[in-house]
Amino acid sequence: MSENETGMDLPDLSNTDAPHGAEDKSDAAQNAADPQRSAADLEAVFDVPVNVSAVLGKAHIEVSDLLKLGRGAVVELDRKVGEAIDIYVNDRLVARGEVVIVEDRLGVTMTEIIKTGISG
Repeated sequence: MSENETGMDLPDLSNTDAPHGAEDKSDAAQNAADPQRSAADLEAVFDVPVNVSAVLGKAHIEVSDLLKLGRGAVVELDRKVGEAIDIYVNDRLVARGEVVIVEDRLGVTMTEIIKTGISG
C-alpha cells in the first residue's frame, strides 16, 4: 500500500503478475475475515452527510383539494396504524421500522434492513 496526498492508503497496482481483479478478491476476503480492518477502511466516509427520511405514508391529492385544506384538516395516508414505516437514505429505501418516542421527540427504530443489489 502507498499513501497519496489525502493521507489515504492506496493499493499498489504495479504488480503485473496477477491477473486483473485477482488482488481485489483476496482483499475482499481478507476484509470479510477481519472486521477491524473493514471498519478502519470506512473511516474516510464517516463524515459524509446523508439525508435520512422516515415515511409514515403517502397520499395522492389534487392541487385544488390541497388548497382547500386548513388548520386541523386530516389527510388519510395509505398505511394503517401500527404498519411499518419506510426509511430512506438519500432517496433509497434501506429499512423499515416503527415510530418511537424519545423524551419529547419522535424517533424511528429499524426493524428490518432492506438488502438490495448495488448497481453502478
